[in-house]
Amino acid sequence: MLTVIEARVLGCLLEKERTVPDQYPLTLNTLVLACNQTTSREPVMHLADHEVEAVLLGLKSQTLVRYVHPAHGRSVTRYRQVADEAWGIDAPSAALLAVLLLRGPQTSAELATRTERMHVFASPAQMETTLAELVSAGMVQALGRQPGQREHRWQQLLAEEVVAAGHEDGSVPAPPPVMRTTGVTVTDSDRIADLERRMVRLETELAGLLTGTDAPESSMPE
Repeated sequence: MLTVIEARVLGCLLEKERTVPDQYPLTLNTLVLACNQTTSREPVMHLADHEVEAVLLGLKSQTLVRYVHPAHGRSVTRYRQVADEAWGIDAPSAALLAVLLLRGPQTSAELATRTERMHVFASPAQMETTLAELVSAGMVQALGRQPGQREHRWQQLLAEEVVAAGHEDGSVPAPPPVMRTTGVTVTDSDRIADLERRMVRLETELAGLLTGTDAPESSMPE
């Protein structure tokens, strides 16, 4: 199974091959920028060049990426995905997997909107057929509905997912975690520490209300 960062790199290559073909294959700089986009990415990441280079080497060893060495006036190495060949998937499937790798579980309606620049599905039925094929191949699975949504969601099974707490039990999901330059995800322990700080603050304020005095400002760091 791919790591979260491998999924981001491969998802970007799948996406950019279809949305900016004149810039493809991608240089390292362009690929890093694509990985660190603040739009159309969940979670947002802050990856360094050396992290992406290390991931590319790993993906190359898995025969999912190829290096395109300088030629025809180009002065730097470029990178292209060959995952579609390795996995035996067509253009509609590649578009769906790219979006799922880049943005996590989504409904069919969200997928239809977000894949438009890569592949336009002729009808909802065509998308459902493609998703069913990916399910049969063990690459995608259906999840339950989130609160307020009428559709179930689809999740890729090729890579680890960063799942926000609260999606499955009906509570409000936490904000998407941010990947730092070390490549480490904001973990459950970080979120627990933040919740503990909030609890201390709330308890202090509640004590102040019960005693009729102004609650002092919390000295806990943000």
